[in-house]
Amino acid sequence: MTERGQIFAIKKYAIHDGPNIRTTVFFKGCPLRCAWCHNPEGIIPGIEHIWQKKLCIGCGQCIKACDANALTLNQGAIFRNKSLCTGCGHCAETCPALAHEAVGRIVDINDVITQIKKDIPFYDQSGGGVTFSGGDPLFQPQFLLELLKACKAINIHCAVDTCLYTRTALLEKIAGLTDLFLVDLKHMNSAAHEKFTGRPNELILDNIRFLAAAGADIRFRIPLIEGVNTDPDNINNTGRFISGIRPKSRVDLLPFHDMAAGKYKKLGMEIPNFSLQRPSDKKIARCADLLQAHGLYTTIGG
Repeated sequence: MTERGQIFAIKKYAIHDGPNIRTTVFFKGCPLRCAWCHNPEGIIPGIEHIWQKKLCIGCGQCIKACDANALTLNQGAIFRNKSLCTGCGHCAETCPALAHEAVGRIVDINDVITQIKKDIPFYDQSGGGVTFSGGDPLFQPQFLLELLKACKAINIHCAVDTCLYTRTALLEKIAGLTDLFLVDLKHMNSAAHEKFTGRPNELILDNIRFLAAAGADIRFRIPLIEGVNTDPDNINNTGRFISGIRPKSRVDLLPFHDMAAGKYKKLGMEIPNFSLQRPSDKKIARCADLLQAHGLYTTIGG
Protein backbone atom coordinates (compact mmCIF):
# COMPACT_ATOMS: atom_id res chain seq x y z
CA MET A 1 0.00 0.00 0.00
CA THR A 2 2.16 2.85 -1.29
CA GLU A 3 -0.51 5.47 -2.01
CA ARG A 4 0.46 8.73 -0.33
CA GLY A 5 -1.64 11.67 0.76
CA GLN A 6 -1.62 14.90 2.73
CA ILE A 7 -3.20 15.19 6.17
CA PHE A 8 -2.95 17.78 8.94
CA ALA A 9 -4.06 15.78 11.98
CA ILE A 10 -5.23 12.45 13.36
CA LYS A 11 -7.56 12.93 16.32
CA LYS A 12 -7.97 10.09 18.80
CA TYR A 13 -11.05 9.43 20.91
CA ALA A 14 -13.28 11.71 18.80
CA ILE A 15 -16.93 11.71 19.90
CA HIS A 16 -18.43 14.39 17.61
CA ASP A 17 -17.38 13.05 14.21
CA GLY A 18 -19.87 10.24 13.83
CA PRO A 19 -21.31 7.56 16.10
CA ASN A 20 -19.51 6.50 19.28
CA ILE A 21 -15.74 6.60 19.82
CA ARG A 22 -13.81 7.31 16.63
CA THR A 23 -10.46 8.18 15.15
CA THR A 24 -10.72 11.19 12.83
CA VAL A 25 -8.22 11.64 10.00
CA PHE A 26 -8.13 15.21 8.70
CA PHE A 27 -7.24 15.60 5.01
CA LYS A 28 -5.65 18.67 3.42
CA GLY A 29 -7.49 20.44 0.61
CA CYS A 30 -11.10 21.53 0.11
CA PRO A 31 -13.05 22.74 -2.95
CA LEU A 32 -15.10 25.20 -0.85
CA ARG A 33 -14.09 28.36 0.98
CA CYS A 34 -16.79 28.56 3.65
CA ALA A 35 -16.83 31.90 5.45
CA TRP A 36 -17.26 30.08 8.79
CA CYS A 37 -14.68 27.33 8.26
CA HIS A 38 -13.37 26.13 11.64
CA ASN A 39 -10.49 24.13 10.09
CA PRO A 40 -8.76 26.70 7.84
CA GLU A 41 -5.56 24.65 8.04
CA GLY A 42 -7.36 22.09 5.89
CA ILE A 43 -8.40 24.43 3.08
CA ILE A 44 -5.20 24.71 1.06
CA PRO A 45 -3.69 21.53 -0.44
CA GLY A 46 -0.02 20.95 0.15
CA ILE A 47 2.15 21.41 3.21
CA GLU A 48 2.18 24.94 4.62
CA HIS A 49 5.00 26.37 6.72
CA ILE A 50 4.55 29.15 9.24
CA TRP A 51 6.96 31.12 11.41
CA GLN A 52 6.08 32.86 14.68
CA LYS A 53 8.26 35.84 15.48
CA LYS A 54 7.37 35.80 19.18
CA LEU A 55 9.00 32.37 19.53
CA CYS A 56 12.07 32.95 17.38
CA ILE A 57 15.42 33.32 19.21
CA GLY A 58 17.34 34.29 16.05
CA CYS A 59 19.77 31.37 16.20
CA GLY A 60 19.78 30.80 12.45
CA GLN A 61 19.57 27.01 12.70
CA CYS A 62 16.63 26.97 10.27
CA ILE A 63 18.64 28.87 7.66
CA LYS A 64 21.50 26.40 7.92
CA ALA A 65 19.10 23.46 7.64
CA CYS A 66 17.39 24.78 4.50
CA ASP A 67 18.98 22.99 1.54
CA ALA A 68 16.93 25.11 -0.89
CA ASN A 69 18.26 28.42 0.52
CA ALA A 70 14.68 29.60 0.85
CA LEU A 71 15.11 31.30 4.25
CA THR A 72 16.82 34.57 5.12
CA LEU A 73 17.11 36.57 8.34
CA ASN A 74 16.55 40.32 8.09
CA GLN A 75 16.16 42.68 11.06
CA GLY A 76 15.15 39.90 13.38
CA ALA A 77 12.58 38.34 11.05
CA ILE A 78 12.75 35.14 9.01
CA PHE A 79 11.60 35.50 5.42
CA ARG A 80 10.63 32.52 3.27
CA ASN A 81 10.99 32.58 -0.52
CA LYS A 82 8.00 30.45 -1.47
CA SER A 83 9.29 29.96 -5.00
CA LEU A 84 12.38 28.22 -3.59
CA CYS A 85 10.79 26.40 -0.64
CA THR A 86 10.41 22.67 -1.32
CA GLY A 87 8.29 21.98 1.76
CA CYS A 88 10.84 19.55 3.19
CA GLY A 89 10.14 20.66 6.76
CA HIS A 90 13.78 20.76 7.87
CA CYS A 91 13.21 24.23 9.36
CA ALA A 92 10.49 22.95 11.67
CA GLU A 93 12.51 19.84 12.56
CA THR A 94 15.62 21.78 13.59
CA CYS A 95 14.15 24.89 15.23
CA PRO A 96 14.97 24.66 18.98
CA ALA A 97 12.37 27.30 19.86
CA LEU A 98 9.52 25.74 17.84
CA ALA A 99 9.11 29.02 15.95
CA HIS A 100 8.67 27.10 12.69
CA GLU A 101 5.73 24.81 12.18
CA ALA A 102 4.72 22.58 9.30
CA VAL A 103 0.96 22.56 8.79
CA GLY A 104 0.22 19.16 7.33
CA ARG A 105 2.36 16.19 6.45
CA ILE A 106 2.67 13.57 3.74
CA VAL A 107 1.80 10.05 4.84
CA ASP A 108 1.24 6.71 3.18
CA ILE A 109 -1.58 4.25 3.75
CA ASN A 110 0.42 2.17 6.21
CA ASP A 111 1.21 5.23 8.34
CA VAL A 112 -2.49 5.96 8.80
CA ILE A 113 -3.65 2.35 9.20
CA THR A 114 -1.01 1.78 11.89
CA GLN A 115 -2.51 4.64 13.92
CA ILE A 116 -6.07 3.44 13.31
CA LYS A 117 -5.31 -0.13 14.44
CA LYS A 118 -4.20 1.15 17.84
CA ASP A 119 -7.81 2.22 18.53
CA ILE A 120 -9.56 -0.98 17.47
CA PRO A 121 -10.31 -1.91 21.13
CA PHE A 122 -12.27 1.34 21.48
CA TYR A 123 -14.21 0.66 18.28
CA ASP A 124 -15.03 -2.87 19.40
CA GLN A 125 -16.21 -1.69 22.81
CA SER A 126 -18.28 1.33 21.66
CA GLY A 127 -19.33 0.47 18.11
CA GLY A 128 -17.23 3.33 16.74
CA GLY A 129 -14.77 3.50 13.88
CA VAL A 130 -12.87 5.88 11.64
CA THR A 131 -14.03 9.21 10.21
CA PHE A 132 -12.25 10.78 7.27
CA SER A 133 -12.67 14.55 7.43
CA GLY A 134 -10.78 17.67 6.47
CA GLY A 135 -10.66 19.87 4.53
CA ASP A 136 -12.56 17.43 2.42
CA PRO A 137 -11.36 13.83 1.97
CA LEU A 138 -12.88 13.67 -1.52
CA PHE A 139 -10.31 16.29 -2.56
CA GLN A 140 -7.79 13.40 -2.47
CA PRO A 141 -9.99 10.66 -3.92
CA GLN A 142 -7.42 7.95 -4.61
CA PHE A 143 -5.86 8.26 -1.18
CA LEU A 144 -9.32 8.11 0.41
CA LEU A 145 -10.31 5.13 -1.70
CA GLU A 146 -7.26 3.12 -0.68
CA LEU A 147 -7.75 3.99 2.99
CA LEU A 148 -11.38 2.86 2.83
CA LYS A 149 -10.33 -0.43 1.25
CA ALA A 150 -7.70 -1.00 3.93
CA CYS A 151 -10.19 -0.26 6.72
CA LYS A 152 -12.88 -2.50 5.28
CA ALA A 153 -10.34 -5.33 5.02
CA ILE A 154 -10.10 -5.30 8.83
CA ASN A 155 -13.83 -4.64 9.39
CA ILE A 156 -13.64 -1.05 10.64
CA HIS A 157 -16.71 1.19 10.37
CA CYS A 158 -15.91 4.09 8.02
CA ALA A 159 -17.54 7.52 7.92
CA VAL A 160 -16.74 10.21 5.35
CA ASP A 161 -17.34 13.85 6.33
CA THR A 162 -17.69 15.72 3.03
CA CYS A 163 -19.29 18.72 1.33
CA LEU A 164 -20.01 16.45 -1.70
CA TYR A 165 -18.68 18.96 -4.22
CA THR A 166 -17.19 16.27 -6.45
CA ARG A 167 -17.88 14.28 -9.59
CA THR A 168 -20.73 11.83 -9.11
CA ALA A 169 -18.76 9.11 -10.92
CA LEU A 170 -16.05 9.45 -8.27
CA LEU A 171 -18.60 9.44 -5.46
CA GLU A 172 -19.99 6.16 -6.78
CA LYS A 173 -16.63 4.47 -6.18
CA ILE A 174 -16.42 5.85 -2.64
CA ALA A 175 -20.03 5.06 -1.69
CA GLY A 176 -19.64 1.30 -1.88
CA LEU A 177 -16.92 1.37 0.80
CA THR A 178 -18.45 3.99 3.11
CA ASP A 179 -20.72 3.05 6.02
CA LEU A 180 -21.85 6.60 6.80
CA PHE A 181 -21.74 9.97 5.07
CA LEU A 182 -21.69 13.13 7.19
CA VAL A 183 -23.01 15.79 4.82
CA ASP A 184 -23.38 19.53 5.37
CA LEU A 185 -26.35 21.37 3.91
CA LYS A 186 -25.12 24.94 4.13
CA HIS A 187 -27.81 26.77 2.14
CA MET A 188 -30.60 25.76 -0.22
CA ASN A 189 -30.33 28.90 -2.38
CA SER A 190 -27.52 28.38 -4.88
CA ALA A 191 -26.59 32.07 -5.17
CA ALA A 192 -26.37 32.44 -1.39
CA HIS A 193 -24.41 29.17 -1.19
CA GLU A 194 -21.89 30.52 -3.70
CA LYS A 195 -21.65 33.86 -1.88
CA PHE A 196 -20.64 32.23 1.39
CA THR A 197 -18.74 29.14 0.17
CA GLY A 198 -17.38 30.11 -3.24
CA ARG A 199 -19.36 27.40 -5.07
CA PRO A 200 -23.00 26.93 -6.16
CA ASN A 201 -24.92 24.03 -4.66
CA GLU A 202 -26.48 22.19 -7.64
CA LEU A 203 -23.77 19.54 -7.82
CA ILE A 204 -23.92 19.01 -4.05
CA LEU A 205 -27.71 18.52 -4.09
CA ASP A 206 -27.44 16.14 -7.06
CA ASN A 207 -24.86 14.08 -5.18
CA ILE A 208 -27.08 13.93 -2.11
CA ARG A 209 -29.91 12.64 -4.32
CA PHE A 210 -27.52 10.07 -5.77
CA LEU A 211 -26.46 8.80 -2.34
CA ALA A 212 -30.05 8.62 -1.14
CA ALA A 213 -31.11 6.66 -4.23
CA ALA A 214 -28.15 4.32 -3.74
CA GLY A 215 -29.29 3.55 -0.20
CA ALA A 216 -26.30 5.16 1.50
CA ASP A 217 -26.50 5.99 5.20
CA ILE A 218 -26.48 9.80 5.48
CA ARG A 219 -26.37 12.04 8.53
CA PHE A 220 -27.15 15.63 7.58
CA ARG A 221 -25.53 18.58 9.29
CA ILE A 222 -26.52 22.24 9.14
CA PRO A 223 -24.02 24.86 10.31
CA LEU A 224 -26.28 27.59 11.75
CA ILE A 225 -25.00 31.13 11.17
CA GLU A 226 -27.06 34.17 12.04
CA GLY A 227 -27.94 36.22 8.97
CA VAL A 228 -26.75 33.47 6.61
CA ASN A 229 -29.05 30.46 6.74
CA THR A 230 -31.28 30.60 9.82
CA ASP A 231 -34.27 32.28 8.17
CA PRO A 232 -37.50 30.21 8.13
CA ASP A 233 -37.62 30.01 4.32
CA ASN A 234 -34.20 28.39 4.09
CA ILE A 235 -34.80 26.04 7.02
CA ASN A 236 -38.17 24.95 5.62
CA ASN A 237 -36.66 24.44 2.16
CA THR A 238 -33.92 22.37 3.76
CA GLY A 239 -36.46 20.31 5.66
CA ARG A 240 -38.53 19.70 2.54
CA PHE A 241 -35.45 18.63 0.58
CA ILE A 242 -34.21 16.18 3.20
CA SER A 243 -37.60 14.68 4.01
CA GLY A 244 -38.37 14.38 0.31
CA ILE A 245 -35.37 12.16 -0.40
CA ARG A 246 -34.82 10.51 3.01
CA PRO A 247 -37.78 10.76 5.42
CA LYS A 248 -37.11 10.73 9.18
CA SER A 249 -33.43 11.53 8.73
CA ARG A 250 -31.21 12.75 11.54
CA VAL A 251 -30.08 16.37 11.21
CA ASP A 252 -27.33 17.80 13.43
CA LEU A 253 -27.61 21.55 13.99
CA LEU A 254 -24.16 23.07 14.49
CA PRO A 255 -24.30 26.66 15.82
CA PHE A 256 -21.49 28.92 14.62
CA HIS A 257 -18.51 29.67 16.84
CA ASP A 258 -15.50 31.88 16.12
CA MET A 259 -12.82 29.77 17.79
CA ALA A 260 -10.97 29.49 14.46
CA ALA A 261 -10.03 33.20 14.40
CA GLY A 262 -6.69 32.45 16.01
CA LYS A 263 -5.97 29.79 13.40
CA TYR A 264 -6.45 32.28 10.56
CA LYS A 265 -4.04 34.72 12.20
CA LYS A 266 -1.43 32.04 12.85
CA LEU A 267 -1.64 30.80 9.26
CA GLY A 268 -1.43 34.32 7.85
CA MET A 269 -4.79 33.82 6.15
CA GLU A 270 -7.28 36.61 5.67
CA ILE A 271 -10.44 36.13 7.71
CA PRO A 272 -13.50 36.15 5.39
CA ASN A 273 -15.07 39.60 5.30
CA PHE A 274 -18.45 38.66 6.73
CA SER A 275 -20.02 39.57 10.05
CA LEU A 276 -20.80 36.10 11.37
CA GLN A 277 -22.59 35.43 14.61
CA ARG A 278 -24.00 32.53 16.58
CA PRO A 279 -27.81 32.44 16.49
CA SER A 280 -29.65 32.94 19.74
CA ASP A 281 -30.78 29.85 21.62
CA LYS A 282 -34.35 30.82 20.77
CA LYS A 283 -33.59 30.89 17.05
CA ILE A 284 -31.71 27.58 17.21
CA ALA A 285 -34.73 26.01 18.90
CA ARG A 286 -37.00 27.48 16.21
CA CYS A 287 -34.84 25.94 13.47
CA ALA A 288 -35.09 22.58 15.22
CA ASP A 289 -38.88 22.92 15.49
CA LEU A 290 -39.22 23.75 11.78
CA LEU A 291 -37.16 20.72 10.77
CA GLN A 292 -39.04 18.44 13.14
CA ALA A 293 -42.28 19.60 11.52
CA HIS A 294 -40.96 17.90 8.36
CA GLY A 295 -40.61 14.62 10.24
CA LEU A 296 -36.88 14.95 10.86
CA TYR A 297 -34.98 14.09 14.03
CA THR A 298 -32.71 16.93 15.19
CA THR A 299 -29.81 17.26 17.58
CA ILE A 300 -27.95 20.43 18.57
CA GLY A 301 -24.19 20.35 18.52
CA GLY A 302 -23.77 17.03 16.68
